[in-house]
Amino acid sequence: MRVVFFEIEDFEQPYLAQKLNGHELIFSAERLTADTAHLAREAEVVSIFVYSQVDRQVLAQLPQLKLLTTRSMGFNHIDTKACRAGGISVAYVPSYGERTVAEHTFALILTLSRKIFTAHQRIEKGIFDYRGLQGFDLFGKTLGLVGGGKIGLNVARIARGFGMNVLVSDPLPKPTAAQEIGFTYVSLEELLAQSDIVSLHAPYSQTNHHLINAAKFRLMRPGSLLINTARGGLVDTQALLQALENGTLAGAGLDVLEEECAIREERELMSKSLPPSCDLGTVVRDHILINRDDVIITPHIAFNSREAVERIMDTTVENIKGWAAGKPINLVPQA
Repeated sequence: MRVVFFEIEDFEQPYLAQKLNGHELIFSAERLTADTAHLAREAEVVSIFVYSQVDRQVLAQLPQLKLLTTRSMGFNHIDTKACRAGGISVAYVPSYGERTVAEHTFALILTLSRKIFTAHQRIEKGIFDYRGLQGFDLFGKTLGLVGGGKIGLNVARIARGFGMNVLVSDPLPKPTAAQEIGFTYVSLEELLAQSDIVSLHAPYSQTNHHLINAAKFRLMRPGSLLINTARGGLVDTQALLQALENGTLAGAGLDVLEEECAIREERELMSKSLPPSCDLGTVVRDHILINRDDVIITPHIAFNSREAVERIMDTTVENIKGWAAGKPINLVPQA
C-alpha cells in the first residue's frame, strides 16, 4: 500500500518507516497543495499536518485516495464533506497532549509569577542583582480556567498540587470531576472577577471569536495574569495591549497569537507574500507584544513534547493499520 506523508520532519521518518514496515512510504516536507498533490497521485493513504488545506481542488488530483489522516486534533483544514462525497475516510488524532499542554501552561505561569525570563535577561547582561525581581506565591491564589475539557482538568490537577483555588467556566460541567479534583464551576464573568490568573483552554469558533475582549478585561482583577495555550483568536489583541498598558494585567503568557499565520511564517516573507487571511494591524500588534517585558511568548509549542509527538505518530500509524485491516478508527465525527 502506498502511503504519502506531507509536512514531515526528518526525525519522524525512521520512526514511521519502522512502524509501517512493508508499506511503500513517501515522505515530503512540503504541504499538500494543488501544486504538490502530484506526489500522492497514486497513493491510497495520505497523512498531513495542519498547514495543508485539503479542498475539492486538491482532492480532484488524488484519484486513488481512500484514507486521509491528519496528525492533529483539529480537522478544519480538510473539506470533510467533499471527502465523504468521494468515498474518502478522514481520520484524526483525538487526544495526545492534554498533560503536555497543561504542563506548558504552568511553565508560562511560573515564568511570569517568578520573573524568570527577566532574571535570565539580567544575568545575560552580567547583572547579578535580585532587586526588582520579586515574584509571588501561587499557594492560595485563584486560578480561573476558561474551558474544562481534558487539558483544563489536567491544569486544575496541577493547580491543586500548588495549593491554588480553582474556578472553571464551561458549558458542559462535569460534577464528578469537580468533586474529585476540588474546583468550582462559575460563570465566565464571575471567574474573571475572582481570579488572580486566567488560563484559556476553550476551542476556537466564530461564536467565541474575541471571547476575551475589552469588556471582559474590565471585569478582571487589577494586576492579574492571562495565559493562552488554546487559540489566538480567543483574545482581542488590541484589548490585550490596552489591559497591559492600564495595569489590568500584570503580564501575559501566550503560546498562540491572533494572527499566528504571519508570525509563524516570518522566515518565508522574503520570498512569499503575506497570506491574504492575515490582518496586518493585528500582526503589528503581535510584534508589540513580543517586545514587552511583561509578556512571555512561545511559538505554539505547548503540544510539542517528545512523548506527545510520539503519541501523534503512534495514533497515525494505528489509523492507517486499522483502515488497512478493514477496522477504521478515529474517524472524524460527521457534522
